[in-house]
Amino acid sequence: MATVSLQQDASVLSARLGRAAEAAARADLDALLITPGSDLRYLLGVGGESFERLSALVLPAAGGSAPPVLVLPKLEAPGYAAVPAEQLGVEVTTWVDGQDPHGLVADLLRRDRTPSRVAVADVMPALHALPLRSAVGGEQVLAGPVLRELRMRKDAAEIEQLRAAGAAIDRVHARMGEFLRAGRTEAEVGADIAAAIVEEGHAEAEFVIVGSAANGASPHHAVSDRVIERGDVVVVDIGGPLPSGYNSDCTRTYAVGEPAQPDVRETYAVLQAAQEAAVRAVRPGATAESIDAAAREPIAAAGFGREFIHRTGHGIGLDVHEEPYIVGGNEMPLEPGMAFSVEPGIYQQGRWGARIEDIVLVTEDGVDSVNERPHELVVLAE
Repeated sequence: MATVSLQQDASVLSARLGRAAEAAARADLDALLITPGSDLRYLLGVGGESFERLSALVLPAAGGSAPPVLVLPKLEAPGYAAVPAEQLGVEVTTWVDGQDPHGLVADLLRRDRTPSRVAVADVMPALHALPLRSAVGGEQVLAGPVLRELRMRKDAAEIEQLRAAGAAIDRVHARMGEFLRAGRTEAEVGADIAAAIVEEGHAEAEFVIVGSAANGASPHHAVSDRVIERGDVVVVDIGGPLPSGYNSDCTRTYAVGEPAQPDVRETYAVLQAAQEAAVRAVRPGATAESIDAAAREPIAAAGFGREFIHRTGHGIGLDVHEEPYIVGGNEMPLEPGMAFSVEPGIYQQGRWGARIEDIVLVTEDGVDSVNERPHELVVLAE
């Protein structure tokens, strides 16, 4: 399993481990069991994948005497060499094929007392979750509700990375005239965009949506062999992680020459006003659902309420989609340090669609966007 060091300062990681242990204690947990994924990136600064051999951080809740332990297959240990384990007070224990890693974790958990309630990573594979349940006993719950309370509030280092990601994806959108032209297929345009995403500083292109004409009315359309024509409206939604693991996600809508559909400019103006209204509504204390409502009201008033078919936004960080979700029914008050998308859309099935998306940060007294490209419909030369 290849792992990637995020080069986080040890003091930042130590603080995160401490807060996670305290949060586990407040949640009446004995420990957190975190396998590779974004939660482990957050806590230890390494990313990777979980396969048939168990790798896991055993993080006891605050109040006990046992230290955190990173359990690794011996052959995977070199990939974690960049973890400042000694500085973090984390023990490293390895195992080899033929040993029982799930039993090893259970033994580690029993060093203080027999655990009655532990939380496992939301993305832990079933091939580890089920054996751990059998080996550990007691009650197992998800760790997400504990860790999301920490991960939703970005620290200064995270905000810096989100700003860098926003600037990098802005540079790709600024180059759209190089790629998006009549006579090319969505797939051809998408391949060029994916290469530009890496050229502009991302580790990879996580997703590329190029939805032309009627394809733009499908919010999660990817790319197809459809040939882009003069007058098409094209939704371009792109993003990916920086080497640090922090993600970009930005959507702009383009026209290849003057739009062929007569209602494009008037309808797009409604969408632009809705997106701006939602961003203006962001401030500490406002609820997530109030931002969603601010985006929906102008769209519904113009008669397009049924054509706005998804939530207004999602949190972003080490995952492209994470808490908080900007959706009706979410009464969570916004707090400084939260980062999320504001991305209303209007989708006219069989005709065309449009979406505008920025990533915004909740500040002490309002909102700041990490994306700075214009919101107007961008008409590209034919």
